[in-house]
Amino acid sequence: MADDLFALNVMFDRFMESAVFEAGLSEQTLAAYAADIRRYLDAIEEQGLCAPGEIVFEDVVDHLSQLNAAGMSSRSIARHLSAIRRFHRFLVDEGLCETDITEMAEAPHLLRKLPRCLSTDEIERLLNAPDTATAEGVRDAAMLEMFYACGLRISELSKIPIKYVNLEESVIRVLGKGAKFRLVPLGRRAIAKLEAWLPLRMKWARRDDALFIGESGKRLARVTLWRMVKRYARQANIAQNVTPHSLRHSFATHLLDNGADLRAVQEMLGHADIGTTQIYTHVSAERLSNAHKAFHPRA
Repeated sequence: MADDLFALNVMFDRFMESAVFEAGLSEQTLAAYAADIRRYLDAIEEQGLCAPGEIVFEDVVDHLSQLNAAGMSSRSIARHLSAIRRFHRFLVDEGLCETDITEMAEAPHLLRKLPRCLSTDEIERLLNAPDTATAEGVRDAAMLEMFYACGLRISELSKIPIKYVNLEESVIRVLGKGAKFRLVPLGRRAIAKLEAWLPLRMKWARRDDALFIGESGKRLARVTLWRMVKRYARQANIAQNVTPHSLRHSFATHLLDNGADLRAVQEMLGHADIGTTQIYTHVSAERLSNAHKAFHPRA
């Protein structure tokens, strides 16, 4: 992993060197590129990704959604996307990556579809969307519950081994960013859905120790999880764009809306810096402000 992270940093340095010699770019533009791409690569690392070939377009969407949740303007997000596209085109031009994952990204279209926090009603509809009459539906119901009830990153959920689940203690052990472990509580609904899934998992070929596997016995790829969330969101008739990060975002926002301590939420999310968690206080404060304006007689 360290070698891969070093390689990403080297690629970033090479990109900036090439940008310096590109005609017409001002110092201000170069500084903006550096800041935007550095922030993007930090987010990629947080997802547990180490090499360009592991990054998919959905990771770019999730990163932009985080910027949106932090209150960044549409114009600034569009500039950020422009920098990311330049970086990925550079990787292809230099033979460091086979395909440009951002090739089909159009800023106006993409910005209209950035995911926001889901309402509790939308969450309920989404979590009830899988058909639990099938083994796959039972598994998917458990995965959706884990995304929302535990606030897991997609890379964490895809890799979590079954031995890290402790139903008796009602916790899971999660290996997050920086190879750091954290304990996340399991609610009664999450426990119930895991208890329904685990006996069915035993009936499938088990070639991997991952908690969630396919019928082949192998763990599910991140892009499979991403598409699964979107499929059930459509079935639940949720109009907005929904991604795994939407559920992590909703997990944190709903906790804070209901009075959870910021430090406790930081611990459950696995944020090293509480400033990252404060993104969600911004969203909660905005919702409180909107409620005040809508319902207070002297607002």
